[in-house]
Amino acid sequence: MAVGLIARKIGMSRVFLPSGEAVAVTYLKVEDNAIVRMKTKEKDGYRAIVLGIDEEIIRTRKGKELKKHRNQKEFKVESLDGLAPGGKITVSSVPAESLVTITGVGKGKGFQGVVKRYHFAGGPASHGSHFKREPGSVGMRTWPGRIQAGKRMPGRMGNETVTLQHRPVVVCDEAKKVLGVKGPIPGPNGALVYVTVEKLPVTR
Repeated sequence: MAVGLIARKIGMSRVFLPSGEAVAVTYLKVEDNAIVRMKTKEKDGYRAIVLGIDEEIIRTRKGKELKKHRNQKEFKVESLDGLAPGGKITVSSVPAESLVTITGVGKGKGFQGVVKRYHFAGGPASHGSHFKREPGSVGMRTWPGRIQAGKRMPGRMGNETVTLQHRPVVVCDEAKKVLGVKGPIPGPNGALVYVTVEKLPVTR
């Protein structure tokens, strides 16, 4: 049952479709996602499963060994049929020609000015001008005598959660456990992204 996957971004390349069109593709490494636990309508008020990757063994002070997953993500589902704790969801559950939603954290660019952050034009850079990469006047008259909320000014850029919808899956390599999604995906190479299945291909 296709629900979603936790994946890790590898990088970008391109794929040639049967029509000869070259398509930019982002490759995702998808290790087998373990079903860590399940949430039911009766107990939790909604149905969901929690997937985990990067399993590790933790030893307690009393000498017990516990298996935990360093990265986990909850996905809501309409039905829990066919799902059970300890089961696995693999890359084969998201075949080519599927539509998915990708969620990830974009690259952080630190504190930036308005030219890089909002593409301000700035002023002339010659003839003694002191107005180059600055935002210009931000003040107001006596009333209201303050800067309006939401004014575009320098500040932190990037490092925000980005969600991309309706992204087609171009490649699904079960042997290498790799997905190829059309277009760019937020985050640096090696970053975790969350894939949610929107629509599976129609089987004929």
